[in-house]
Amino acid sequence: MNSRSFFHKFSYLQYPLIALSLWFILQPAIHGPEVFLESLNLYLLFISLAVSVSTLQDTTKTQNKLSLKVWQDPGKGSMFLMFIGMSAAVFTLAGLLLLLVFTEEALTQISFGLLALGLAMIGMLRAAIEMFEYHRLDKNSPPPEAVQTERETNSRLEM
Repeated sequence: MNSRSFFHKFSYLQYPLIALSLWFILQPAIHGPEVFLESLNLYLLFISLAVSVSTLQDTTKTQNKLSLKVWQDPGKGSMFLMFIGMSAAVFTLAGLLLLLVFTEEALTQISFGLLALGLAMIGMLRAAIEMFEYHRLDKNSPPPEAVQTERETNSRLEM
């Protein structure tokens, strides 16, 4: 097993991490609003870990046909890169603002969670740029799975 394959398999840890983060965000509904800030902080930390781990996937592959279509289209791919970049900036700036403005410990902890998510999104942006450059059809020939998908579609239309 080469390192690309190992890290691609390792990136699937994002799913249990996402499930765990959702568990933390549901805690205020279960235990009441007094645990909201602590739960929000744990949610931010675990979703940050999930996003970070997801960037280890093989950027020459896509997870589903929808993401393949997004990365193949220059307009959609560019818009999605802008969305990821703006999200990273918003999370990072919000974390810095909370850290610099508030002295309350709970809000300081939230600021660290937002900063972690912003940094994870920056890593995701790097991986997304690689995926976009690899899969876009205006600068590359289509990957084999896209050609096969197109053949399947054409054969269904002929029937």
